[in-house]
Amino acid sequence: MNAESRLPEKPGSKSVPGRSPLPRRRLRPALAALVLVASVVVAVVALGGGGESDRPSGASASDAQSAAPPADPALLALARRESGDPYAVGKPDAPVVLIEYSDFQCPFCGRFARETKPELLRDYVEKGVLRIEWRHFPVFGAESEQAARASWAAGRQGRFWQFHDTAYAQPRERNKGDFAEKALLKMAGEAGIEDLDRFRADMASPAADAAVTRDIEEGYALGVSSTPAFLVNDRPILGAQPTDVFAEAIEAAESAAEARAQGGTDE
Repeated sequence: MNAESRLPEKPGSKSVPGRSPLPRRRLRPALAALVLVASVVVAVVALGGGGESDRPSGASASDAQSAAPPADPALLALARRESGDPYAVGKPDAPVVLIEYSDFQCPFCGRFARETKPELLRDYVEKGVLRIEWRHFPVFGAESEQAARASWAAGRQGRFWQFHDTAYAQPRERNKGDFAEKALLKMAGEAGIEDLDRFRADMASPAADAAVTRDIEEGYALGVSSTPAFLVNDRPILGAQPTDVFAEAIEAAESAAEARAQGGTDE
């Protein structure tokens, strides 16, 4: 199977059959929130601070520290909270959901996976506070898209996170064959995927395209253009920020969720 692009390249692409596009009216607060984050970028860059994110060649940097807009139901509703979702880890009813839009060829996504995610798993997911939901967001061409489809195929056999950890275990060269089919099959074996014929068929299936396209269109509708990008409940975070930034956001979101549950306000 050749690594060729079969997915949306820009906002405004066709919706996945059988699924309505996200309404523009509901997304305006989300876009406003991300504009607020973008406004922080200038100050962060000027001060030489902030985390790191990755985007396609020719696009400007969007590394930013997080901003905390008022609670937004449209953003909170993006958490799927599906029981048994192989692309999520943590309790479906956890008070905080971190949605991650990532590309397997993004080095800063790899840094998050290797350095920050293990701490979040230990400190928040295992304690029932946090749920992490993955969104496929390939932005670096055909190999990124093929890796996304492969990770979806891994999830079909209950091995998404093992494949995720294998793919991110070490830095890899972008669009140099590290995510060609032969390499992906090797990763699948290392991730404990037993039925490689099924894995190959799933990776090439229209269902893989539909699943990845669904996530891409969700990200585009939010204004995501670089990776990694995150939502912690309704709070956007861009780039490979220090773990403390995520910890603060998770704890603030937990407090806000508790206030809402008690009929109070977090504003």
